Amino acid sequence: MKPLSRYASLNDYVELARSLGLEPARLIRDCGLDPAGFGTQDRWIPAAAVAELLERSAAESGREDFGLRLAQLRRFSNLGPLSLVIREEPDVRSALRLLARHEHMYNEALHTEIVEANGMATIRVSVDVGRPAPVRQAVELTTGVLHGLLRGFAGPTWRPMQVCFSHPAPRDRATYLKMFGPHVEFDQDFDGILTYSSDLDAENAMADPLLHAYAQQLLGAMAPAQEATVADRVRELVELLLPTGRCTVEQVARSLGVDRRTVHRKLAQDGKTFTSVVDDIRGALAERMVANRRHSLTEVGDLLGFSSVSNFSRWFSAKYGVSPRQWRQRPLVPFRPGVEPTT
Repeated sequence: MKPLSRYASLNDYVELARSLGLEPARLIRDCGLDPAGFGTQDRWIPAAAVAELLERSAAESGREDFGLRLAQLRRFSNLGPLSLVIREEPDVRSALRLLARHEHMYNEALHTEIVEANGMATIRVSVDVGRPAPVRQAVELTTGVLHGLLRGFAGPTWRPMQVCFSHPAPRDRATYLKMFGPHVEFDQDFDGILTYSSDLDAENAMADPLLHAYAQQLLGAMAPAQEATVADRVRELVELLLPTGRCTVEQVARSLGVDRRTVHRKLAQDGKTFTSVVDDIRGALAERMVANRRHSLTEVGDLLGFSSVSNFSRWFSAKYGVSPRQWRQRPLVPFRPGVEPTT
């Protein structure tokens, strides 16, 4: 399957795009993404779509440094719960290795490798979206974010020996020189950052030794015991696609980089069908959304992917034994599918 990334990988995209005169909502939709999804940062989306959005934005704005500009807006907290753990590592090396080890938690297309030899540390980055596609902006975004993290770990006086990019130089290097300093090279054999190994020995400037043990416990609770299954990914994509009206097995298969038969086969191995997954997720969402009076029942039906409120009402009544309106009138009653409510 093709690698996925979280919406969090596009933090601050909308603001940057608007500041450069772009129409972010149009660009997001053109790349097959949902503008509303930016409010749910932990949702998974195809990494190829993220890379395409960055490339299109750079082309339309005429800013070759679009990815780097986005990196300038990033904060350490954008890593989510992982930031709480990494910041408590005792030294720069352990913080960096922990980041590389768990990067799949927020971006499956990102790969970071740390190689040390002869007193030098080479931190290589690569972006693999699962198919041949331009990834220049994604690489520059990743390198810029990594540079910012290293400065956070090592302190504001740290500077890299060299920053390398495998792609050609931009017409204007001002943003690159401002961020990285004078030692930025293009048309190199790899993408990444060179620094002294001794820089990685430095104490992590953000760490509080008293919190390290607690942070490790948090990581244990946060990290999945095993890689996400196909069923897990399908569930994430169904939640993402339901409100768009494009929640079909074909669309899910395209997002995962497989054909529909593969989706059906993998779900069957877990004792599930695509229809049962959609129905389960609709049920879980419907219970919360119908009880919450914030949305009308027509809006709830739309958000759950039904073509009309009558279709939604029939489905809900068949599943829960009561109409959506009855459920909404008695939000505290613990209804169960197929069980008549008590009076």
